[in-house]
Amino acid sequence: MNSPEAPNGPLIVQSDRTVLLEVAHPLADDARHDLSVFAELERAPEHIHTYRITKLGLWNARAAGHTSADMLATLEKYSKYAIPQVVSVDITETVGRYGRLVIERDAEGVLLLTATDAAVLAEIARGKKVAALLFERRGDNTYVVQAWARGQLKQELLKIGWPAEDLAGYTPGTPHEISLLDNGWHLRPYQNDAVSSFFEQGSGVVVLPCGAGKTLVGAGAMAVGKTNTLILVTNTVSARQWRNELLKRTTLTEEEVGEYSGLVKDVKPVTIATYQMLTAKRKGEYAHLALLDALDWGLVIYDEVHLLPAPVFKLTADLQARRRLGLTATLVREDGREGDVFSLIGPKRFDAPWKEIEAQGFISPASCYEVRIDLPQQDRLEYAASADDVRYRLAATAPAKLDVVKRLVKKHDGEQILVIGQYLDQIDELSEALDAPALTGSTPVAERERLYQAFREGTLKVLVVSKVANFSVDLPEATVAIQVSGSFGSRQEEAQRLGRLLRPKESGLPANFYTLVARDTVDQDFAQNRQRFLAEQGYSYTILDSDTLDAAA
Repeated sequence: MNSPEAPNGPLIVQSDRTVLLEVAHPLADDARHDLSVFAELERAPEHIHTYRITKLGLWNARAAGHTSADMLATLEKYSKYAIPQVVSVDITETVGRYGRLVIERDAEGVLLLTATDAAVLAEIARGKKVAALLFERRGDNTYVVQAWARGQLKQELLKIGWPAEDLAGYTPGTPHEISLLDNGWHLRPYQNDAVSSFFEQGSGVVVLPCGAGKTLVGAGAMAVGKTNTLILVTNTVSARQWRNELLKRTTLTEEEVGEYSGLVKDVKPVTIATYQMLTAKRKGEYAHLALLDALDWGLVIYDEVHLLPAPVFKLTADLQARRRLGLTATLVREDGREGDVFSLIGPKRFDAPWKEIEAQGFISPASCYEVRIDLPQQDRLEYAASADDVRYRLAATAPAKLDVVKRLVKKHDGEQILVIGQYLDQIDELSEALDAPALTGSTPVAERERLYQAFREGTLKVLVVSKVANFSVDLPEATVAIQVSGSFGSRQEEAQRLGRLLRPKESGLPANFYTLVARDTVDQDFAQNRQRFLAEQGYSYTILDSDTLDAAA
């Protein structure tokens, strides 16, 4: 039977928990917006996009306040045919598992695991890994949990399909007065909503587009918490940007904000540290682990939480008594550890779709183009004769891409242009051909900041960058990005690179994102995977042929 609300709707829900979306349908954008709350995009060719409903997606949606009835209503509203019963039952039962196990404390502060019924508790206690974390039984429905095991228990329970809701509370930390300055700016409505959702739930992840002000959400959370805060960031440049924003937007002074990096180790009531420092080892031990207990932190902020190095998960397992705020543009992790983010940082608490923020005028509209390039015969033969493990590099660094980059730079003459590559020799070649400076991981921090500032001011129009510019770099007037090569099929990297262009522009120029792809190679296959996340956010790629590039776009 057809859906009464959308008898010719854009969705087909299948019994294997996949959902097909007809891209050309008039309701496709609305359906995509509502579906992305709980389903993940798997494939995004031209006409039909394929989503998959996963347990983790359902639990993240439930933690963010969406019920199984809400999710089924979305499917029923847009589905062309009746929802298979197996899917309806599976969504209801899977969502219903969240909250049936609760971690809490008794009046004496003892950590407890409580179940809604004895059968659930008996089932999870049979597992050896879970049983090792439980101390003693109290009544039919409760176990005492080992005091140190709060994080590890949540990880193990998630693995066996029983996510625990953590209501054990958090240490307030040492109080420290932090307020937002009233100097002509204020948090946007969605930023206020993000802060409120985080504090209502305790800990978790806020997902916002690049350019939508994740740093300001962090500042807002600090102003509500008013406590000593540890901020973990991707690199030293990001640390400096956080520091500058906090000094500009809050009542914090220079004496209250410390930097803990390879250059400076200054612990203050608000301390900004890099992941690299936190995971650095000396003689096999984490050399800077003491930072986690240097002060009584009441809040720990994880910037770009989708990039957390594996050791930080292990360290975070011991920080469960402290409020934890993860900030990211995408929960996608290429290592598949989204479950660890859910368990150890917390579930998704707030998610604002990119196109929704764009419609409100807070990020710039962007056009995405995939420019397909034919390899010369000799390069095609070399590619065909090469081993699989070197084919991507050959395709990604094809010399034929250089001429296309030059033509695009000429086409956008006078605009602020980022040229992005993965391989150092390619970056050097691009830098020389364009007579533009190159910025890589080996560029000293002071030189990076000088180049970024020159680019922001407009005295430098073209900047060639490696992946170091993917994250936490504020270049608001960039209007063009030319992606020459990337990290294979990384969806998160594609999102971050487009994000460099989404800050609102004083110039009023539109944003254009080009990705150069060698036709009929693995470069093209990886490009399709890279684009999946942005397709889920409502961005579509126009395919251009390099031979007709000057007449297109």
